[in-house]
Amino acid sequence: MLSKLTLWRLTVFLSFFLYVACGEKPSVEEPNEKRPNIIYILADDLGYGDIGAFNPDGKIKTPFIDQMAKDGLLFTDAHSPSAVCTPTRYGILTGRYSWRSPLKQGVLTGKSKALIPETRTTVASLMKNAGYQTAFIGKWHLGWDWAQKDSTLNAGEGWNPSDFDNLDFTKAVTNTPNDLGFDYAYGHSGSLDMAPYAYVENGTITANVDHVTEDKGKYTWWRKGPTAADFKHDEVTPNFFNKATEYIKENGKGEKPFFMYLALPSPHTPILPTEEWLGKSGLNPYSDFVMMIDAYVGRLVQEIDNQGLTDNTLIIFTSDNGCSPQADFDVLGEKGHHPSGIFRGHKADIYEGGHRVPFIMKWPARIQKNSISKTLVCQTDLMATLADLVAVKLRANEGEDSFSMLPIMQNTDEKFGRAAVVHHSINGSFAIRKDNYKLIFCPGSGGWSAPKPDSDELSGLPKFQLYDLEKDPAEEENLYATQPETVDELAALMVTYIEKGRSTQGPKQSNASLSLNGGKWHQIDAIMAH
Repeated sequence: MLSKLTLWRLTVFLSFFLYVACGEKPSVEEPNEKRPNIIYILADDLGYGDIGAFNPDGKIKTPFIDQMAKDGLLFTDAHSPSAVCTPTRYGILTGRYSWRSPLKQGVLTGKSKALIPETRTTVASLMKNAGYQTAFIGKWHLGWDWAQKDSTLNAGEGWNPSDFDNLDFTKAVTNTPNDLGFDYAYGHSGSLDMAPYAYVENGTITANVDHVTEDKGKYTWWRKGPTAADFKHDEVTPNFFNKATEYIKENGKGEKPFFMYLALPSPHTPILPTEEWLGKSGLNPYSDFVMMIDAYVGRLVQEIDNQGLTDNTLIIFTSDNGCSPQADFDVLGEKGHHPSGIFRGHKADIYEGGHRVPFIMKWPARIQKNSISKTLVCQTDLMATLADLVAVKLRANEGEDSFSMLPIMQNTDEKFGRAAVVHHSINGSFAIRKDNYKLIFCPGSGGWSAPKPDSDELSGLPKFQLYDLEKDPAEEENLYATQPETVDELAALMVTYIEKGRSTQGPKQSNASLSLNGGKWHQIDAIMAH
């Protein structure tokens, strides 16, 4: 018997076929056939072990996100395409690994120019063309183009206060999320610790940028830089949730369904729980901040219910990478909490703690409650999943690293097409994971934990690392020297993914050969030579 989800997809496809063949608009207006509203909530630097549903031994209380997991589908083996912010966000919106773009390592700043060209299909443009309202609210961190006083000057990348002297905040911003398919866009440019500190709404800065701020607290620090009159750091996270709630109220019952990408700047630094939440966790400010985010997620879910939208709204909750050491792992560890759970490493690392993330889907009309999937998935899979939902076939140069998760949502995991996932660290180091084996193409973490890149800690270590994650989830026993056949198989698959410009089936695509930040494909020669 066909599932409700399969029947719904067939209805959408046949309606679209009639539209193309007969010039008639597709009709999917029956109550049980309506396309779902979709909300994608992306936390920032939230660890796999910070959510109770993923880490029962954790000490941070997250009842609302835990309830979402009970009401839907929890993924135990979900991964961000990168261990840091910008490349993960690129992958989510394009269905393509960021290392195929000019961003080969590291992240952008709040001043960086737009990374995604208008010619590339994004999840937003895909859904807009499929008849959805589309909205972005939150932290962008994919670059947009601030106006300049003198276009001939290049005053730095955005790490220092003087780098912003040439920006003209009285003029509109260009190459914004609106140019990539978002009907509505409201947010700030980089991380919450990266200047400029200003809200931009549909290309317009919402208030005068009239002063400079900075903070140097242990948890609350942010870089010195120009700040708008309406921008208060400790109010940013609540503001984004409030904006999202307003959007749901205004658009939830419109003629078109909506796709909303809610990209939180938290619990990334500055760690700023509001006064109401300070001390609530009994652990430290980071834990207070996570509890605050959990409560706001609960309020958002409640608003969806208040509007009568719960049954046919798909909510996805996840994080862009692992937890940052700024959370103070020593203090948390002393109190029995480990943000990466049982996994090694943290944000920036090639180890599991860098890229294994919490991932939850809730869609009461189509997803069975209390479902758990152990299938290996990646956040780049959003594009193919949504394309499948709205019966749109991706073109050869769209979603090159994206696989539809609909089979998993239908509880037919064996039909899921992904064979492997490529991981990427902050310094550009690679790993590839297939089944229970993970091959790391560097001798250390490729990030911020030991053994660090270019350190004496690497002396005497094998050039690559191989781990059996089923037997050794903490990545403690390197099998590189004892399983050469596995190493060769995974290295060859990685070479194929590089050379083909894609990990999905289809014609060969190109990878960008130039880097926008001076980076390179770390150890790419060693991978290709192997």
